[in-house]
Amino acid sequence: MADNLFNTVYNPDVLSCLANLSNDEVFTPPDVVNKMLDMLPQELFHNPDTTFLDPACKTGVFLREIAKRLITGLEPQIPDLQERIDHIFHKQLFAIAITELTSLLSRRGVYCSKYPQSEFSVTQFDDAEGNIRYRNIKHSWANGKCKYCGISKDNTVLGGGERGQTLESHAYEWIHTLKPEEIFNMRFDVIIGNPPYQLDDGGNGISASPIYQLFIQQAKKLNPRYLSMIIPSRWFTGGKGLDGFRQDMLNDHHITKIVDYINSKECFPGMSVGGGVCYFLRERDKETECEFTSINGSKTSTALRKLNEFDVFIRYNEGLSIVHKAMHEPSISSLISTRNPFGIPSNGRGLKEATQNSYKLFSRDDITYIKKSELEKNEELANNYKVMISRFSAEHAGEPDKDGMVKVLSRTMVMEPGEICTDTYIVGGNFKSRMEAENFVSYLKTKFVRFLLLQGIASISITKEKFCFIPTQDFSLTWTDEELYTKYGLTDDEISFIESMIKPMDLSGGDTDAN
Repeated sequence: MADNLFNTVYNPDVLSCLANLSNDEVFTPPDVVNKMLDMLPQELFHNPDTTFLDPACKTGVFLREIAKRLITGLEPQIPDLQERIDHIFHKQLFAIAITELTSLLSRRGVYCSKYPQSEFSVTQFDDAEGNIRYRNIKHSWANGKCKYCGISKDNTVLGGGERGQTLESHAYEWIHTLKPEEIFNMRFDVIIGNPPYQLDDGGNGISASPIYQLFIQQAKKLNPRYLSMIIPSRWFTGGKGLDGFRQDMLNDHHITKIVDYINSKECFPGMSVGGGVCYFLRERDKETECEFTSINGSKTSTALRKLNEFDVFIRYNEGLSIVHKAMHEPSISSLISTRNPFGIPSNGRGLKEATQNSYKLFSRDDITYIKKSELEKNEELANNYKVMISRFSAEHAGEPDKDGMVKVLSRTMVMEPGEICTDTYIVGGNFKSRMEAENFVSYLKTKFVRFLLLQGIASISITKEKFCFIPTQDFSLTWTDEELYTKYGLTDDEISFIESMIKPMDLSGGDTDAN
């Protein structure tokens, strides 16, 4: 029976056709799973004592592909197919499903039956879940948020929020315990999977907090020999809730391999994850430089890297030498404002008509006027020339177009004395003359500068910190790419790399790039 069911029903290719549940929960294509498994020492699949855990099981594809390798690898030691399958599924493969639905889907995919105690299962268990467990865990509330995952109580079934109308409570068992090792009361050689990426955190109904880092932190508590997960790449530069995690990852010398997809659709067809996705391998018993592979369309680059060379991680191997050449001068980040430079929220609006003592207020789609007495901060900046810069990159988190190119910046504009903006923008410079402000705009629009800015971006948001690799210039002068390439001694290959990936922009100082 096992031979017949396994070879006729066991077909993982169907998983390539499944729609994803949501941005939170992304199904992993079988070919990606196998690329992750290829990073592991293959002798693991010839050892009957090797144990594997997927702590965020959605379709069972990781267990299925592991099982295929074990069934082949253990044949010399356990010749009988049914005995071999029983051993693998009972002693070696374990998972924690993220929802009741995915637990059924996973069991159907792995055991060929939703209920592995049934006669249709390729291996018989004494209960209905086998080694793929699901528990309906409750959140632990503190001040309206779960103390484990940070989800807002208003966004769950228990809280009665909108999310609760259609979805489960999403209290994932793996990260809702202080002792994950007690879930199965065992240690694992390999922990591997694709965790949920984010959860609503109650920020006006549109805000979400990353959650994938919690799955990795829990996995490290078990100290497996090998840890591999596929996650969003935005941790390279930090961001909301990720700064500490970024530092932990960059300083972890046990991370031996990372494969980064600049465009997430090349990894998850039809699924856009801002900033791309990556998978990594962490080896408990090995410390070394990381073999980092960057995939951008038809371009693939691999290099041995020190992950902690900078405070953020530069994802383009070819960009390292350019950054090194540009970092001999102070960066322009000191000229860039923090978020919300004038204390006016994105939805803030003033009067339709100007008054004698008012500032001209720019928002995303409107121009209004507010009384000067209402300005909360940065009065000096408001009364000088400066440059308004959109807080959001031109592309979806720097995601390349079909030709592999990006523009990076969207709206940039010189602002006169007496002009201010809402939180939709940040502000650059604090100049006494319009000429300096215009030169600053043209500098920002050079391919050289936008390339360096791109090295710090792994999400749609552009902040002061993202300008850390861009050197300051004398803004009484205009600057062109040719002059910058010469000043910093860029080679023909480095220039070609920049030119091949950064789109041209109108270099005038006006508001010509609003879209």
